[in-house]
Amino acid sequence: MPRALVLNATYEPLSVVSSRRAVCLVIDEKAELIEPAEGVIRSESLTLPSPAVIRLRYMVKAPRRRMAVVSRRAVFARDEYRCQYCGSRADSIDHVVPRSRGGHDVWENLAAACRPCNTAKRDRTPSEAGMQLLRPCRAPRTSSWVVVGSSLVPDTWKPYLAWAS
Repeated sequence: MPRALVLNATYEPLSVVSSRRAVCLVIDEKAELIEPAEGVIRSESLTLPSPAVIRLRYMVKAPRRRMAVVSRRAVFARDEYRCQYCGSRADSIDHVVPRSRGGHDVWENLAAACRPCNTAKRDRTPSEAGMQLLRPCRAPRTSSWVVVGSSLVPDTWKPYLAWAS
């Protein structure tokens, strides 16, 4: 199902909702259509453009720093599906400090890795395995929750997400 980006009254990204939910907000006059998507949504008495971006008509208090939840999909998205040891296509997740040595499932300890690198590193730290991370593992940018919530970020969303990064 198509999805729509919801902006606060101040154009701050708030969430990603289904197109159906976005249309309901527009019909109830709780939001206005900012960017239409391709296609239309029809009912018996109404035809509306399918929403890609909507803006709430009233201000909603949102937490200042919204973080993406740590997940396999989110780590791959942050690392752009590239192995953080050799740069090839990643297909597994590596704990930089192995779990057997007290490593936790946190952003700073997880890296995307290809199977050969993950297997070569085994139950060692990168320095013990003679390997080095291409870039440090960090929590993703503020607006990354949108990327994780939607497998593909439409071009119509990008102007509204650029300032939040």
